This record gives sequence, C-alpha cells and structure tokens, in this order.
Amino acid sequence: MNTTSNPYQKTKQSFKVCFCFKRRFKLRALDPPEDIKRIFNEYSENGNMTVDHLLQFLKHVQKEENPTKEDAEAIFNSVKHLKIFHRNGLHLHAFFRYLLGDLNHAHKSTVHHDMTAPLSHYYLFTGHNSYLTGNQLSSDSSTQPIINALHRGVRVIELDLWPNSAKNDVEVRHGGTLTSPVALRDCLRAIKDNAFKVSEFPVIITFEDHLPPHLQAKVAEMVTSTFGAMLYCPASDYIEEFPSPAALKKRVMISTKPPEYHESHHHQHQIKRLSLSEQELENAIKHHGADIVRFTQRNFLRVYPKGTRFDSSNYNPMLAWMHGAQMGYGKHLWVMQGMFNSNGGCGYVKKPDFLLSSTIPHHIIDPHNPTVKMILKVKVYMGEGWHSDFRHTHFDQYSPPDFFARVGIAGVPIDRSKMMQTKAVEDEWAPVWDHEFEFSLSVPELAVLRVEVQEYDTSGNNDFGGQAAFPVLELKSGIRAVPLYNKKGDMYKNVRLLIKFEAILLN
Repeated sequence: MNTTSNPYQKTKQSFKVCFCFKRRFKLRALDPPEDIKRIFNEYSENGNMTVDHLLQFLKHVQKEENPTKEDAEAIFNSVKHLKIFHRNGLHLHAFFRYLLGDLNHAHKSTVHHDMTAPLSHYYLFTGHNSYLTGNQLSSDSSTQPIINALHRGVRVIELDLWPNSAKNDVEVRHGGTLTSPVALRDCLRAIKDNAFKVSEFPVIITFEDHLPPHLQAKVAEMVTSTFGAMLYCPASDYIEEFPSPAALKKRVMISTKPPEYHESHHHQHQIKRLSLSEQELENAIKHHGADIVRFTQRNFLRVYPKGTRFDSSNYNPMLAWMHGAQMGYGKHLWVMQGMFNSNGGCGYVKKPDFLLSSTIPHHIIDPHNPTVKMILKVKVYMGEGWHSDFRHTHFDQYSPPDFFARVGIAGVPIDRSKMMQTKAVEDEWAPVWDHEFEFSLSVPELAVLRVEVQEYDTSGNNDFGGQAAFPVLELKSGIRAVPLYNKKGDMYKNVRLLIKFEAILLN
C-alpha cells in the first residue's frame, strides 16, 4: 500500500485529444470523507488523537473485542514514518491513513472455527482442473497453477491421471482434449513443496484414474516415495468417521474411486465419497434435498461442473454449500475465494450448525416464508490506489476515470440480490461515493458480500476496476479497509476501498 501523505506524485495530468490538443486535469488531494472528519473530531481533542482516544474509537466504533492499549500503540507505530504523524498523537490525515492501512482488516484474519470435528463437517477450498493454465480444451498442463492454488489456500487438488504415449508412465492432462500433459511426479513434488506454506491443515489430492493396473501400482509407489510420513493412511480399510482437520495437520490424503471389489463389500456404516455433476445435483435436490444434507453430515459430496464449461471458470457453488457438499466448485471464482476468506483463509470452513443437525431446516432447502435474521448495512465511502497501480490512460484515453461501486449478496435464493450501484464519479482517481446499501438476510451463515468497482464507459462496455468478497459473518464492524483483487483473484498492490459495516441481529 502507498503510505505517503499524498499518494499523488503529480498535481496535474495531461490527456491527448485528437492529434494536436491536450486536456489537463488537476488531481485532487486525497481528503477524508465527512463522516471520517466527524468521527475524528468526536474521538480527539484540539485536532490530536491520543492513544486513549484511539482505544475508545476501537471499542465504540470498530466494536473490537477487548482492545488493549498495546493494540492502539501498534497502530501509532504503524504510521510513525509518515510526515503527517505527530509524536503526541494522530492528526486527521494520519488517522485517515491508518483507516486505509493494512492493520484495519475488514474480516477476521485468524483461524477461529472449531477444528476438532470430523472432516465431513467442513467446506473445503477445492480446485477444479488444478493443473491447467487456461481453458480445458487447448491450454497447457503445468505445476504452476497447482502452486498458485496452494498459495491461495486451496486444500483439494484434482489431478486427471492418464498413461503417457509409451504406456510406461503417468501424466496429468484433461482427457479427450488438446491440453498438453505434465508428469505426475512433478505435480506431486510441487504439492509436497507448497502444501503447507499458507495453511497447516490437510491437503487432499483427488485422482481421476484412467490407468491400467500396472500404472496404478506405479502411482502408489510415487505417492509413497514422494510424501513418506506426510501421507495419511487409516489404520483400517473401513472407517466410520473422518478424522478432524486438527488431527491431520501437515498431512496429505489421497482420494480416489476404490476398486469394484471394495465397493461391493462395503460396511453399512463405512463413510463414502459421492461425486455428482452440477446438473445431477440440481435434479437430486428437487426430490431429495433433505436426504442430501443428511448424507453430507457423515460422507463426502463432491460436485463438479458441467462438461460444457470449457474455461475452468466453474459454476456457482452456493447450491452445493446449501446442501452440505464439502467439495463445491464455483463459476463464481470470486464467491469461492470470498467464502474461503473465512477462518483465517486456512481452506477449511465449518458448516453452519443447522446443516449438521438431525432436524433439517426446510427454510434452507425450500425457503418459503423466511424469517429475516440480520440487517447488513454497507456504506461505501471511497476508493483509492488505481492511480498507483495503472497507467493514467488505462481506463480512458482522454480523461481520468469515472468509477462507480457495485455491492450485492451471494447466498441462498431468498437472500441473493442483484448488484446495486453508486453513481459514477467523473474524472476522479480517488472517488468519494458516500453511499449506503442495506440487505435483509434470512441465512447470514451462507451469505457472501460482493463488492466490485467498474469504470463507466458510454459504449456500455465498462472497464473492470477490482472486486472483493467476504462471508457476512466474518466481517468486522466499523470503518474498514477493503483491498480489491483482479479478475484472477490476485490482490492489487494499492487499490482499496473504505467501507463501514454494521450488522444488526434480529430476534
């Protein structure tokens, strides 16, 4: 993040118009919104916010749980290098820079869910075609997408196994397409080297096995020699309950279809893994929604996209999550990443209690006459950072950008909302919208807040300016900095929004 007192290095910008004329635009100095000025005045004295003042702000505005003087002093230390810092306290602009800074998280950043329940009680951050660099028809297979996925917190890596052309080794590729292969051995090494750099909780490798028996034996040897003691091997062929994520820290699990002999002789209470396409899931839900939820309380359900989705973009995972499926994939990559911002980004999110109950709540499966449980207020103050991260003509050749913000909810059908938007602010790199949105939520446990910024174009083809998504129950109250991400889910270096969140729980 840019932390200088004035993030704009120049006070004017020139844009070429036609061939011989230039338009010059004055860059407005970054100024705190009126709400921020008012709050600063309330929690300061004579333009100076002391540690004690800041502590009161953390308690009463940010609703932090048991903030300490040490917390407030850490914030002071984070802005000490700024020229606008005063040794006796924070002036308005230093306070403003703190609000936009990295210490002012919008969501809970540590693992805080109970991690001692069986694996089947969690949603798992799952990758589809984890090895592809692009589309499913003609892109390259590589270890780099696997590494990138693990660094984002993905815990389930899917590999399609096929014989190589000589039928003497195993390669990973998308069968029946023009995708190039990558050696299985290289994929396994990449997983071993990167599995626990972001999260210490277990990695599950799912094999889609298209191999003859002699190559299956070779895969077993590769897996054993690569992972060694990291490999989880159950004490018995038949287990009735999965271990917990806590019990499997820094372990690797292999998931594949068992031999037919084992399938025909399974124990009645043996845990199972079922795979359904999104279309099969939709059909099953029409008549057996509650049964699917009960199945996922002990067993694993993996939902995979339609074969007609060639871009590996995946589909909306919310339907799978509503019915307890642990391994859902998402066209909405942003919703997927937003959901797994939960629980410190560790890749495991505890399911809501109502999906683990013996009594299945029908308002989730068939949401008629819903009860509103929460009102979520989202006030989008402003944004900044595009001037630092983009060329000055990236959005518009002839003038500074005209940004507007969009906000909506992904969730169960009754909570799902269309994206609502602010007005576009013309010719401004640091737009101030000062616009509040309100959402009534019946199932906040499965609601994901989506935020997006676009640059208005008169042609109707608006330019993308960034996005972010967060589970509603993970949002922290108060005025928060929200970093934005590009379309692939990579965080911009400087682009962020300043947003106020307020969640009102109803009886």
